[in-house]
Amino acid sequence: MNTRRSIIMVSVAAVAAAALSGCSGDSGGGSDQSDDTVTIAYVPKLVGDPYFELLNQGGERAAQDLGDVEWLYQGPNTADAAGQAQSVRSFIQQGVDVLLVSPVDPNSMAPLIAEALDAGIRVATVDTDSPDSGREVFVNQATAEGIAQGVIDALAEAMGGSGKYSILSCGETDENLNTWIAAEKEYAQEEYPALELVDVRYAGGDQSANNQIAADMINATPDLKGLIGQCVPTSIQVAQAVRDAGKIGEIATVSVGLPSLSGPYLEDGSASAAILWDPEQLGYLAAWAGKRLATDERFEPANHVSDTLPEVAYDESEQMLVLGPALRITKENMADYPF
Repeated sequence: MNTRRSIIMVSVAAVAAAALSGCSGDSGGGSDQSDDTVTIAYVPKLVGDPYFELLNQGGERAAQDLGDVEWLYQGPNTADAAGQAQSVRSFIQQGVDVLLVSPVDPNSMAPLIAEALDAGIRVATVDTDSPDSGREVFVNQATAEGIAQGVIDALAEAMGGSGKYSILSCGETDENLNTWIAAEKEYAQEEYPALELVDVRYAGGDQSANNQIAADMINATPDLKGLIGQCVPTSIQVAQAVRDAGKIGEIATVSVGLPSLSGPYLEDGSASAAILWDPEQLGYLAAWAGKRLATDERFEPANHVSDTLPEVAYDESEQMLVLGPALRITKENMADYPF
């Protein structure tokens, strides 16, 4: 395998400590690994975010199960393309075997992915794609169409099939979120013509900004009946804004959100549903895919990844692994999804 300076893997506890002390999410240090060890480095959009920490946990677990794998985790403390690029460059300089990345900005990440490939590093995107970058595989959580249908079906049901709704997303350059929004618009027009999208706004990953913008969206449209939180940070804030406005039962919210965070809002009705997948399983799949890239093993149309992921589909034309269909998480079933 490629020789490199070994670094200490950033654990969830270390990330939390760094966040509290105001330090960066970069990892450093040293450990000895044999030449047979596959070094898989994952760069999320940001460290400390509950979604990406769960994804990291899945990668760590897969590394233990697979054997001869060192899992490395490093990224910016905010969803910043320049900060993410620093982490990617660091892993390229270290000469890791495999680079996994969830691009903040797919376009600006493409040249770095090309640089990694030129250096002999195998590259995959995870959660968010950079389709024109030359990456070798995209480890996708679910298809855009599947996510869109899950979100819009749940929203339409909660809204009674008609009325005005708005969308609060994270970053304007988030390729996966923008793809989902486009698919949601198309699906809603086809299946629920009485739904009217009135606004789409972006708040990055800043919680206070998300809350204020969600409140502004409610105030801007007095007859608003629905809000979509397009990402985990906005999932909490759209529901909180409805709660703060005293409009539980008047404005439905459906989000791409973690049940562990959305639970209190599902309980009181300020959230109608959360649409998601298991982020830890996505991290597990990413690590599995990374090792197969490093050992030159091909992906099959259906892949047995683990006992809990027995038939992961691979689309050769898109070079894409798909974790599976999105889940609809509600007050009634949220206890079944402990993440």
